[in-house]
Amino acid sequence: MVTSAFSQQYEQALQFAARAHRQQVRKGTDIPYIAHVVHVSVILLRYGFDENVVVAGELHDVVEDCGVAPQELEALFGADVARLVEAVSEQKRSDGSERSWEERKTRAIARLQRGDPAIAALKAADALHNIHAIMADLALVGAAVWQRFKRGPDQMLWYYREILAAVRGTLGDHPIVAELARAIADLEHAVHEYN
Repeated sequence: MVTSAFSQQYEQALQFAARAHRQQVRKGTDIPYIAHVVHVSVILLRYGFDENVVVAGELHDVVEDCGVAPQELEALFGADVARLVEAVSEQKRSDGSERSWEERKTRAIARLQRGDPAIAALKAADALHNIHAIMADLALVGAAVWQRFKRGPDQMLWYYREILAAVRGTLGDHPIVAELARAIADLEHAVHEYN
């Protein structure tokens, strides 16, 4: 029986993420970036993932997008949360040069294929929210939405299909996998409709 629905760790992570992302908005919008990480954590919570996974959902972009050190996350939120966030964070640079989009995405997929259910769930929730945000923006601005990204719809669909395959390989028939598959199918349909 739950004695308290309040989570100090969740609250602390929310405040940390809000401060880290305070200057950021979603690509091509005026929506504060924090809305994305909250939604990712809510997806994970609704599917019953444990608190460390939900907290990692709140923090999943602070290393990649805000320059927060994984060691800081570990000190504040524990080794498991830091490990999860680091596992879904793209390393944009190698030896002083920027990695290409393709290399970053291929490396991200390879990390997903290691078979860690918590990492797979975190990446699935992130992809789910991103796909739904893209579809909402497609409805508002049409194919112009793709100008916000480094790659067009074909490459984005490739990436999401690869995420789905890796997540399915780890989580099997978990409901989050089915929802992600439906979202990708909806995005494929929307891409054809708006292009």
